[in-house]
Amino acid sequence: MPPLRIDRPDDGVAVLTLDVPERRNAMTEELTAAWADAIRLLAGDGSLRCAVVTGAGSAFCAGGDLSWIDSGGSLGVVAIRSRMVPFYRTWLAIRDLEVPTIAAVNGAAIGAGLALALACDLRYAVPDAPLSAPFTLLGMHAGMATTWLLPEVAGLAVARELLLTGRVLTGAEAVPLGLVNRTFPPDAFMADVLQVARTVASRAPTATRLTKVALASGGHASFEAALAWESLAQPVTMATDDLREGLRAQRERRPPRFTGR
Repeated sequence: MPPLRIDRPDDGVAVLTLDVPERRNAMTEELTAAWADAIRLLAGDGSLRCAVVTGAGSAFCAGGDLSWIDSGGSLGVVAIRSRMVPFYRTWLAIRDLEVPTIAAVNGAAIGAGLALALACDLRYAVPDAPLSAPFTLLGMHAGMATTWLLPEVAGLAVARELLLTGRVLTGAEAVPLGLVNRTFPPDAFMADVLQVARTVASRAPTATRLTKVALASGGHASFEAALAWESLAQPVTMATDDLREGLRAQRERRPPRFTGR
C-alpha cells in the first residue's frame, strides 16, 4: 500500500493522509518521497484552493523515523547535515503552497510531526491529541525549523517551555496557547475540518492567496510595510471579475461563485 493517500472530497479541496499507521505515521524514507511527489503535484494544480493534512489510524505524525535518526550516529556532522537539510525542506514545502493549508491533528503530533502541523496555516485537533517537542529528551536539538515555527505560532514563552521541558499538551490545552485554532469531537472530526476547508475553498482564490502571502512568516515587518502591501494587493483584487461577483452575490443574497478571474 502507498504510504500517502491524496483524496479530493470537494471541489478545490485536497486531503493528504499520511498512511503508515503501524509506525504512527513516522516520516520514513518512503513516506518522505511520497510527500515530495504529492506536494509537487498539488503545487501544479491550478484548481486547488485548500489542502488538508491528516494521519491514518490513531496518530497524526510521530515525527522522524527514529531508526533512521539513530543510523546517523556513524556519520560526521557534515554528512548528517547534508542528510537533514533536504529532509527538512521536503516536509516544510507545504509552506510554499499558494493556497491555505490545514493540519487535521487526529492524534499524536510529536517532534517533527508537530513541526509539520505548525507549518500549516490552520490547525484543528481532537481534544486529547498529544502534542510535544521532546527533542532534548532524546538528546538532540530541535529540527524541522521548530525553533522558528513554535515562536511564530505561539510566541517565545510557549516555545521556550515546550522546547526546554518537552512538556506534552493535549489538543484542548493547546487552544488557549494558540498552537491549535479549535478542537472538534473525535466522532465528527474530519467532517468538521472539511467544513472549514470547504469554507476556505469557497472564497475568492486571488484574494485568498494574496492574504496568505501577507500573513506569511508572522506577517509584515511594520505598519508601513502592511500599508505598502495592501495598497497594491487590494487594487489587484478590486480589478478582478471575482470582486464584481462578490458584490452581485451580496446584493442578490446568494453564495458567490468565484472563478479566480
